[in-house]
Amino acid sequence: MKLVTAIIRPEKTDLIRDALETYGVQGMTISQASGYGRQRGHTQVYRGAEYTVDLLPKVRLEILVEESSCDDILDVLISTANTGSAGDGKIWVTHVEEVIRVRTGERGMAAV
Repeated sequence: MKLVTAIIRPEKTDLIRDALETYGVQGMTISQASGYGRQRGHTQVYRGAEYTVDLLPKVRLEILVEESSCDDILDVLISTANTGSAGDGKIWVTHVEEVIRVRTGERGMAAV
């Protein structure tokens, strides 16, 4: 099993969720996050005062998938999240040794 973690633009959340559900993903975890990458935030003017926003709002998306469908999931994420601009996000994949459904005690892909 693999854990696919993506940091994406908040405005892309619904599109990505819909695309993943259309592909067949049955579960995911979505969390609010903040951070920065190469873009290093931006400067805004509020009531005449200029200030720098260092941490930008992002969304963290986590999906537990079978190894055989991991590449397809990545393709869906990349094609849906891409705007071609800085700040589109990052995706990383980690190996998962074990998954256990707490309610039933099921293990492995049966727990997903």
